[in-house]
This record gives sequence, structure tokens and C-alpha cells, in this order.
Amino acid sequence: MNVRCTLKKNSDFRRLYAKGKSSANRYLVVYCRRNGRGVNRMGYTVSAKLGGAVVRNRVRRRLREIARLNAPSMKTGWDIVVVARSRAVRSEYRELDRAYLDACAALGLMREEER
Repeated sequence: MNVRCTLKKNSDFRRLYAKGKSSANRYLVVYCRRNGRGVNRMGYTVSAKLGGAVVRNRVRRRLREIARLNAPSMKTGWDIVVVARSRAVRSEYRELDRAYLDACAALGLMREEER
């Protein structure tokens, strides 16, 4: 799977928020919807309320790395948006990783052999 397929358009994000399924936990909210393609398209949202540019970019980099490393265990053909919550700023990497995997498993995005 090519993790570099990203969601960029505001309309794509809005469609996911309105019509997609979601799963939330202390650190993240994950939205997903089928896209009818052979690849997953990823989008990341980190609000300015969480901190300055350095803080937001650090959280975004962590989320991208978590998604990249877990890509082989994910089903394909989905649009996925990961929204960081305020606790994600102060969390450790492994807590974010576990939160991402739990949210994806709750949405049924994990392959059967990986559960």
C-alpha cells in the first residue's frame, strides 16, 4: 500500500466527517469511509488549539509514522482521517500507536490475520 496517497481537499475531509464511520479514544478520533480504489488515502488533522507549529508538526509526524508502520496490517480501499486530540501532544509514542490500532480495529480496518 502506498501511504503517500493523501487527502488534501477540504471536500474530502467534510465528506468523511459527515458520512464516514468514526471511532474515538483519549488521544485520537479516526474517521473512515470506502473509497472504491485499491489504496488507502490518509488525512491528518491537528488543530491550532493544540499548540504552535512545532508542536502540531511533531504530532503530525508521529501520526504519519504510525500509519506508515502499520500499513501492511490494514485493509485497502479506504479513506481515513486521523484527528489528534489535546492529550496526543503530551502522550508517548507507544500510547499513540496503541490508540491508533485500537481505533482502526474498532472500525474494522485491520486485516483478519492481524487482529
